[in-house]
Amino acid sequence: MTLQVNGKTITLTDVTNISGLLAFYQLEKKILVVERNGEIIDRSNYADTPIMDGDRIEIVHFVGGG
Repeated sequence: MTLQVNGKTITLTDVTNISGLLAFYQLEKKILVVERNGEIIDRSNYADTPIMDGDRIEIVHFVGGG
């Protein structure tokens, strides 16, 4: 499956949902916002939200500091 993640085209084989994608990037425990095809996905729905070939995913995670 080919996706566009944060503007970069990637190919994945074993990822089927948002939770799996975050695990792939080792972001599953970070505070973040995920958008799929222009729609913000609620954190409680990550495991139930499928990703499909051609999806556009934006992942924004927050960094603390001052």
